[in-house]
Amino acid sequence: MAKKQLTISYEESTYQTVANPGFKELIDATILFAKNAYAPYSNFRVSAGLRLKDGTILCGANVENASYPVSICAERTLISNTIVNYPTTLIEEIVVYVDKDLNEPVPPCGMCRQALLEAEQRQNSVIKLSMVAKNGKILTVASCSDLLPWSFDGSYLD
Repeated sequence: MAKKQLTISYEESTYQTVANPGFKELIDATILFAKNAYAPYSNFRVSAGLRLKDGTILCGANVENASYPVSICAERTLISNTIVNYPTTLIEEIVVYVDKDLNEPVPPCGMCRQALLEAEQRQNSVIKLSMVAKNGKILTVASCSDLLPWSFDGSYLD
């Protein structure tokens, strides 16, 4: 049996070192939008923002429900809204932010990783994804697919 290894490359930075004004604008909009999260049960307020190829910035937030499976994450709120309202405009980059004092940025959950991967495949173009912590630490992957190696996608259904 041959032993193999999967690796994921990512960049680590801080908000203070961000030089790109457009990226900083997207981070600021995403952080500000966290106030719109509806998280009365967990107090885990998450927001996600994206920039479309035409420069438009859109944001989404998590919405909880007492029946937890009915809740929806910020990333899926954002992706769903974007696909139905901007079906032909490419998504260039996404920022995910958790409004909680943690040492590290929080990555998307498994369902969100699947939704992000399929959004990327749907548009046939990579989407850069950055995760931002309240302390300013940023982790960035070049493609949403980096977060879900060996993914299940629509090609298996053909």
